[in-house]
Amino acid sequence: MAAAALLAFAAATTGCGQDSTSPGPPKAGCPAALARAEGNVEQAMNTTTAWDGPTSGPKAASRKTIAFVAQTMINPGVAGVARGVREAAKVIGWDVKVIDGQGTPAGIQAAFSQAINLKPAGIVISAFDPAVTSQQVAQANARNIPLVGWHAVRSPGPSKHPRLFTNVTTRVEDVAKTSADWIIAHSQGKAGVVIFTDASVPFARDKSELIRRELTTCSGVSLLSYENIPITDTTSRVPQAVSSLLARFRNRWTYSVAINDLYFADAAPALQAAGKQGDGPPFNIGAGDGDPSAFQRINHRHYQAATVPEPLIEQGWQIIDEFNRSFSARPASGYVAPVHISTAVNSKGATSWDPTGYREAYRKIWGRQHD
Repeated sequence: MAAAALLAFAAATTGCGQDSTSPGPPKAGCPAALARAEGNVEQAMNTTTAWDGPTSGPKAASRKTIAFVAQTMINPGVAGVARGVREAAKVIGWDVKVIDGQGTPAGIQAAFSQAINLKPAGIVISAFDPAVTSQQVAQANARNIPLVGWHAVRSPGPSKHPRLFTNVTTRVEDVAKTSADWIIAHSQGKAGVVIFTDASVPFARDKSELIRRELTTCSGVSLLSYENIPITDTTSRVPQAVSSLLARFRNRWTYSVAINDLYFADAAPALQAAGKQGDGPPFNIGAGDGDPSAFQRINHRHYQAATVPEPLIEQGWQIIDEFNRSFSARPASGYVAPVHISTAVNSKGATSWDPTGYREAYRKIWGRQHD
């Protein structure tokens, strides 16, 4: 059961020898918040892998070209979704052109302009604020090129401002709340937390603010620092930030949460150099995106304890299906993947959060079962 798995994970990572029948540590002044967090974590760790998305829709449109404009392919979440888009496009019989924005406003604008010049059937806006490319968005809208976002705006589903056919993402509120609740539950309501974010991306900034709000529901949780480091700068800035945080807070720093698992790839060497144990504090959880390297750190208990992953490959398939619906003048599917927590206890050695059944479902919808 997920509750037993959570207790087993806590025991394995904290050295606590309690079993599921022991009373455990005191509630640290937030019994109501702790009980709620434990319930939410149990549910998220026990998320079903059965496909609960669309099972009907239009047959595959004839050959199309999709332009995938990436914020930066350094972002493993973006790279994972791009992989899913390519995989699904091959099945449905379309072409995909991936254009890397290199993580800068000028680069993203140039990439979007290049995408428009390709005269594609559709354009993916992947992990950047469409406001950065408002001119290009307006050009695409004027040419009736459907736009599908991935983490482009805060909410899943169609968007009027900016005009997107749909935005594919889990609900940021659920991801933020779940990652914060894992900290409350795992720490039994007593933690010193550092938040890593990228305030240059509105989606990420909103996510970290929602995490902060949920953490404040437990009086035993202290927010030690709010580290604003752009995703494109993690390699150069995170190690230095970790060294500084350890010097400032020492053993008071017991937990970290980041808007993307990538931060912990760069934090791990600095923590190791400082003599921290990979399976000890600070216990790190990623509030997205659940890339393979994050799962490897989690499975090996190497400076990351958990992630709230996106089903990246499945979302790539969903993006292709949403375009297919737009080409047939059908509404967006409205599907939103459920929130999930992966730890060493429940991942069972997996290197991604990849629900089952979606490939078969989409193949059937498109009429591509035998291709």
